[in-house]
Amino acid sequence: MTKKYPTSMQDPTSLLNVSRWAPNDEHGQPRSRRLKSLSPSAYTAPFLSFLTENPTVFHAVASFSKRLESNGFTRLSERDLWAAKLEEGGKYYVERNGSSMMAFVIGKDYEAGNGAGIVVGHIDALTAKLKPIPKLNNKAGYVQLGVAPYAGGLNSTWWDRDLGVGGRVLVKDENTGKIVSKLVKLGWPIARIPTLAPHFGAAATGPFNLETQMVPIVGLDNSDLSGSSRSESSNASLLGAEGTFVATQPERLVKAIAGELGIQDFSSIINWELELFDTQPAQLGGLDKEFIFAGRIDDKLCSWSALEALIASSSSSSSSTTYSSTTEHGSPSDDSGVIKVVGLFDDEEIGSGLRQGARGNLLTSVTQRVVEAFSGSNGGADVLSKTYANSFLVSADVTHAVNPNFLGAYLENHAPRLNVGLTVSADSNGHMTTDAISTALLQRVAEKCGSTLQVFQIRNDSRSGGTVGPMLSSVTGMRAVDAGLPQLAMHSIRATTGSLDPGLGVQIFKGFFDYFEEVDREFAE
Repeated sequence: MTKKYPTSMQDPTSLLNVSRWAPNDEHGQPRSRRLKSLSPSAYTAPFLSFLTENPTVFHAVASFSKRLESNGFTRLSERDLWAAKLEEGGKYYVERNGSSMMAFVIGKDYEAGNGAGIVVGHIDALTAKLKPIPKLNNKAGYVQLGVAPYAGGLNSTWWDRDLGVGGRVLVKDENTGKIVSKLVKLGWPIARIPTLAPHFGAAATGPFNLETQMVPIVGLDNSDLSGSSRSESSNASLLGAEGTFVATQPERLVKAIAGELGIQDFSSIINWELELFDTQPAQLGGLDKEFIFAGRIDDKLCSWSALEALIASSSSSSSSTTYSSTTEHGSPSDDSGVIKVVGLFDDEEIGSGLRQGARGNLLTSVTQRVVEAFSGSNGGADVLSKTYANSFLVSADVTHAVNPNFLGAYLENHAPRLNVGLTVSADSNGHMTTDAISTALLQRVAEKCGSTLQVFQIRNDSRSGGTVGPMLSSVTGMRAVDAGLPQLAMHSIRATTGSLDPGLGVQIFKGFFDYFEEVDREFAE
């Protein structure tokens, strides 16, 4: 059922119904495909649900995998050989560590050495992770939990928030003896980091020590007042034998996790990776519901939009389960000679240096395996280098929307607005991949799919951030552009984007997948 939105929200930038294509292009040449209108507003509610239901990177990847499989994608394992499994027109995905993934569609006319249209992003977000042994001694009757900041987590926006606990739990199956990974989400408010009231003067103003003053409270234990102090260490045997993982963990947390997963034998829990998250659901805001207020927008936003775009670009009306109100998308991949790829990485917020990050070999490994599968004995470095040279990468990471209360912090003419469209990010010192050629190519894509591009560059007296774009472009030699959807309050525990921005992202990324091959012919070197 299509959700209804106020009239003022339906066409703020005249973008909703401009993607209706005539049989011929602007030069009078037949178009290779036809695309009916894509409605950005149809993607708003699904994106809200995705954010609320998938608070950790593990939940996000699992949700993406389920979505891909429901749209005809086949799961591959890095441990297997792929050559005999890949075929023209095939749709595939692969996970790494349960926290990063690649999804790709091989065109029906693909030949080894042809290029790939690639959109990459990251799905990790600022958070606070539980320490390996998070048990702490009770203080003044409070039960507390030892956590450590991930990237810029535990910043000032984390004070006085309702925090849940979630992540993945490794469990030994009592029947098979194998270790399996289970997702857990304790979605009610469990933890809170309380501020000190301003009445206490200087002590309440900071700066604050992350190790001693931003420690979440998770319960009460006043048993010391009656002289019967409850010692969790003395109850370790109730959880598991000495030396087991659960014996090192807070008893009440173990029981809560086990209860959520239906685990009777606590000692079958081998290990876990848990983190805190804001439990407040993603929701619409504003007088006409033109905003999205949510946690973890950076960067579930571009990642989600890119994956939905790949699904929409590669689906037929008989097999797709896209969210758009459009009833027919056609089959734009039928005559494609390229590979369409979405790469979603973990660890971007901490430098991408782990194997599941963009500095790992996931993108290059997947590309090489596809090329080798179709080149046979003629494969090798020459064909792979040709593939990279014929490819184009969109590094999709959120960027800064203009804040009306701090207009002086922005460059004139470089102040992106919400609900308008994707923003090309530039940087004179190489923190972004954007150059004249890559910008022009993306602009041609935008023209063909009816999207509007904005531009952002930070002031000379401010510090620029970075993306996965430069590291991937430099190691492969692919042409690349940095472009992301805008948001307010980046790195806050709760941020703001436009209610149409998820769908506008789908529109431009789908346009890139649909028209990259055609547009690339205009940019012969």
